[in-house]
Amino acid sequence: MRIIISPAKTMNVDTDTMPSSSYPQFLEKTRQILSYLQSLTYEEAKQLWKCNDKLAQLNFERIQCMDLDKAYTPAILAYEGIQYQYMAPSVFESEQWAYMEEHLRILSGFYGTLRPCDGVTPYRLEMQAKAQVEGKKDLYEFWGDTLYQNLVSETDCILNLASKEYSKCVEMYVKRDNKKIQFVTCVFAEEVNGKLVQKATMAKMARGQMVRFLAEEQIQNVEDVKKFDRMGYQFLENDSTENLYIFRKESE
Repeated sequence: MRIIISPAKTMNVDTDTMPSSSYPQFLEKTRQILSYLQSLTYEEAKQLWKCNDKLAQLNFERIQCMDLDKAYTPAILAYEGIQYQYMAPSVFESEQWAYMEEHLRILSGFYGTLRPCDGVTPYRLEMQAKAQVEGKKDLYEFWGDTLYQNLVSETDCILNLASKEYSKCVEMYVKRDNKKIQFVTCVFAEEVNGKLVQKATMAKMARGQMVRFLAEEQIQNVEDVKKFDRMGYQFLENDSTENLYIFRKESE
């Protein structure tokens, strides 16, 4: 089983908690993306990133002096979003780290597929960005089935805890491939006016807690994912399917 999650927009440098132990697997493709970003004017980069002047200036300066050969921060510690806060990887024990390194993969528009201990440097680039690298119309076309093939070379079961923006670059190939790949998406919903609704912030929290649960319980079989009961969530057997696991939380 491989677990896929999204990255976060906010990143940091943390070389104190633990050192990175590997380089990203698709560094040559990342070099192509970086070369493209470095060819942009400030205004073009700002438009691509869709951010304010302060963030645009910070990231424009970053790409001008970025060195991809320096393994800075382990990927799992580099991202600071809500999902990662609720995952709290900095306090994992050794067996939980080992589980994460084997099972968890972070999908990135810049790096492709990241293992938890791959060394990364702060960047800004969403998968849905219209970055026309190597003549491609966007990053989905640039990466193609690379991330999917990387995952299925390791497993026949993918647990999807990523947002649609990121899971799309894997799921579209699951549907086209003749291989029997089980692709299971988890939905964390609340009942609102009689309907199950997934709210973005709560979903990010739950995804982080789910990853922590999987690591602490050393879950190996996708069936056991159904046991997740943190933050008041319960698995809904009757509403779920083989490829869609729905967890409901009572709305506050």
